[in-house]
Amino acid sequence: MDSEKLKYFEDRLLNEREKVLEELKDLSNTIKSSSINPNGNDSAYSFHIADLGTDTMEREKTFLFASAEGRLLKQIDEALQRIYDHKYGVCEMCSEPISDDRLDAIPYTQLCINCKRDAEERQRSDYRLG
Repeated sequence: MDSEKLKYFEDRLLNEREKVLEELKDLSNTIKSSSINPNGNDSAYSFHIADLGTDTMEREKTFLFASAEGRLLKQIDEALQRIYDHKYGVCEMCSEPISDDRLDAIPYTQLCINCKRDAEERQRSDYRLG
């Protein structure tokens, strides 16, 4: 891949990384604020039993979003490392180039479209068998 394309994808990944870090910061603030009740007590629990389930569900949902964002950040960081190691844009399974269209759609992808389809099919087969 030529240096102009690499720079383009590096910039895209760095921009995505900043967005993910901002989202993680917002989620962290949400988690912190959800542990303080409106009356000022440092309690993660509502004083109204009817609200307890809703509060718990919202905290769990926030943790799930943060976990997903953390995984995305890891994928972005790995893609940036592949750029710096001059391995970006090469499928990790078949060693063939990943198409520019696929990289445009998912700049942190590790697999070409054919290997991704194969991996998903194997996963579906394993799920059906298991």
